Amino acid sequence: MISFLSEQRFLVTGASSGIGEGVALLLNELGATVIGIARNVERLEGMKAKAKHPENVFLEQKDLTDDLAGLPQYVKSLREKYGKFQGMAYCAGIGNIMPLRAVELEAIRRVFDINYLAPVFMAKGLADKRNNNGAKTAMVFIASSGGVHCDPGMTSYAGSKGALISTMQSVARELAPSGIRVNCVSPTLIQTDMADEVSRQYAEGKYPMGLGTVPDVANMIVYLLSDQAKWITAQNYIIDCGAI
Repeated sequence: MISFLSEQRFLVTGASSGIGEGVALLLNELGATVIGIARNVERLEGMKAKAKHPENVFLEQKDLTDDLAGLPQYVKSLREKYGKFQGMAYCAGIGNIMPLRAVELEAIRRVFDINYLAPVFMAKGLADKRNNNGAKTAMVFIASSGGVHCDPGMTSYAGSKGALISTMQSVARELAPSGIRVNCVSPTLIQTDMADEVSRQYAEGKYPMGLGTVPDVANMIVYLLSDQAKWITAQNYIIDCGAI
């Protein structure tokens, strides 16, 4: 059975809704201390109100794209405030349907800022030995099955997630000698607020067991953050009900 100590602190980005909220609540339920990061403070407070151990949930309102180069310093400031971290679940991100004929530079930059550049610089901050607990520290990044198997119209989204997957596999091999594990989880369409009705209709019949739910993904992420996954790193786990 997976369990954590309250002294084990985890950063969870995108913690105000969807998969990020699910991960934050599950980590907390299993005993960990969670620092939930998101832009919407009201939703963050709503997440905390659902927590089994709210005294071990701390909230940070932050737009991670405001100062990408400053994110390592931001992680340092959080360590100074809360103590060293056991790990991070990077769940912040945006979806985007943009065929090649509609690609515009600023739009594609917005997608890459939150889906690729922000996780890279958050990883840089957490990899600093002054900010983590050393060996057994773990990072998990939400990528997408679209980063491996791309449907039409995913020019910028698939690019950002594919870049994230390959980068984190490289980072994992770089950090392995320090005992730090890095993995990606790549879900397909999941029943969250990001899944609009058009997306649900598109997915109808595609998944033999129906649309996935937040716990389907959160359970995998929390497992990878735990010591039970102590020999797993540099992997990308596709969660798509066999659709690929």
